[in-house]
Amino acid sequence: MGFQIAGLPDADRVLDEYPFAVVLGMMLDQQYGMEHAFRGGWKVLSRFGTLDPAAIAAAEPEAFKELCSQPPAIHRFPGSMAARLQELAALVESRYDGDVTRLWTEATTGKELLKRVQELPGFGKQKAQIFVALLAKQLGVRPEGWEAVAGDYALDGYRSVADVVDADSLTKVREFKQAKKAAAKASAG
Repeated sequence: MGFQIAGLPDADRVLDEYPFAVVLGMMLDQQYGMEHAFRGGWKVLSRFGTLDPAAIAAAEPEAFKELCSQPPAIHRFPGSMAARLQELAALVESRYDGDVTRLWTEATTGKELLKRVQELPGFGKQKAQIFVALLAKQLGVRPEGWEAVAGDYALDGYRSVADVVDADSLTKVREFKQAKKAAAKASAG
């Protein structure tokens, strides 16, 4: 069936065809609508012509920043995210010879997978847990112990982007996040 996160068939197709676009989308999924974040790879591909990590890492930073800032920008903070994207691409190029799938195919345990994901720029523990759950639920990447490291994101339900498979599930994930935010605000207030 393929990804249905970005809400645009062309952008979802890029997620299906370019594993780097999935990692890029997850990186951008911060203070930005998740479907917009996961359109980032499609935007970069259509403007830059490639999602090759080596080419992205080697791009002239100011020109790349400008490309990422063109409306619609890749993120609400396009300059800092363009720099982070180049940092991500450089890491994938140097550590995994440009093949981002090695990030997960070479991880033999959930613990190792989580550790590898947390080494990516912009991936704290929670985002790494969500990404491990996304890999498991949407790509079938399930090294031993993945559920334990993904925590509640491994459970069935509508907690994160890992659970988005269509427009209905996107709405349910949004509602879950809003309810969680409201509860946190109420308990703090």
